[in-house]
Amino acid sequence: MTPITLVEGRRIALSNLDKVIYPETGFTKGEVLHYYATVADALLPHIADRPMSFLRYPDGPGGQLFFTKNPPPGAPAWVSTTPVPRSEDPGARQVVVGDLPALMWAANLVVEFHVPQWRAGRPAIADRLVLDLDPGAPATVVECCAAARWLRERLAADGLRAYAKTSGSKGLHLSVPLEPTPSGEVSAYAKRLAQEAERELPDLVVHRMAKALRPGKVFVDHSQNAAAKTTAAPYTLRARARPLVSAPVAWPEVDACRAPADLAFLADEVVTRLARDGDLFAPLADPAHAGRLP
Repeated sequence: MTPITLVEGRRIALSNLDKVIYPETGFTKGEVLHYYATVADALLPHIADRPMSFLRYPDGPGGQLFFTKNPPPGAPAWVSTTPVPRSEDPGARQVVVGDLPALMWAANLVVEFHVPQWRAGRPAIADRLVLDLDPGAPATVVECCAAARWLRERLAADGLRAYAKTSGSKGLHLSVPLEPTPSGEVSAYAKRLAQEAERELPDLVVHRMAKALRPGKVFVDHSQNAAAKTTAAPYTLRARARPLVSAPVAWPEVDACRAPADLAFLADEVVTRLARDGDLFAPLADPAHAGRLP
């Protein structure tokens, strides 16, 4: 029998709690749900007003993975959705995970959480800029940190403050809180920034995705600022061999990174970090910290 759990007055059927999702560490689905319940207060402000896309991996990262923007079949009527403009589907809607019951319902599907840089009701008006720093082997997150330090200073010169988080995979994400700005303008600025980084750091950075250009370098992916694109949310678990999290990090940690293990955080480590440091990404959800594009 599937256990029914009451979360803030909502009935949620939680299934297969003993199922191992991350075989390398034995991390179970029940532990996935417990992790999300524990970090909910930090996670929800970063996703609560944004149309949600899910990367589902119900049988673990070694099983079938599928990315969906449409509300999953069987979504409860109390799970909110919002209209999302799509040329191929004018009536499209996506889930908005705005509270703990919706978060636990979604986590029960075993998903990565991905959101755009804009909020529901204001499509293509971004309040964040994001740069995804993706290392091409043999480069690692160590090289990403070097690129991130340059980008931090360059953004600061334009009056913008960057916040860093691990991708939960191999790289690093930089996020910048913005006053609401059309996504096209943010995309153009981010592309110029990536091109400038490549000119200034030609042995370290590339701004184009072509695989032939990327060995040993950091691809500064600016494309996720496009209105139709999404980025892994802060605190989401990733579909990797271990229960790694896209975890906010402090700049001194970026400065001190000397090995990939220095910036790889498992779910239980993120819970400990949150208890110690609070939400390092909190300024991104505070309009008082929003900068303006030059």
